[in-house]
Amino acid sequence: MAAGFTTIDDYIDSFPTEVQDVLQQVRRTILAAAPAQAGQAISYGIPTITLNGRYLVYFAGWKHHVSVYPVPDGDAAFEEAVAPYRAAKGTLRFPLREPVPYDVIARVTAALVTQRSASER
Repeated sequence: MAAGFTTIDDYIDSFPTEVQDVLQQVRRTILAAAPAQAGQAISYGIPTITLNGRYLVYFAGWKHHVSVYPVPDGDAAFEEAVAPYRAAKGTLRFPLREPVPYDVIARVTAALVTQRSASER
């Protein structure tokens, strides 16, 4: 994986086919959970979904996992859902050797959208 990507497609295309499929599904999952006006960009060298011109959620591919950042705080049910994947306070890590729980990624995205909406009021 080299740095200097200009599009998310370029970034995803730099991975082996099986990882590309996972990254494309992560992207689709995030976009489906985000408002229709969400944008796409590369920020800090990784794919970024934006909302109102500001980052909403980042995702990245690695050798053995994919990650999603940041992770908002949530209620007990939310925390229970993300706990098995939490690699750090603000990072979820999904091993590539296991099925990726796209529903968890959708919940994280929805929570970030809600958090953003509340902060912009």
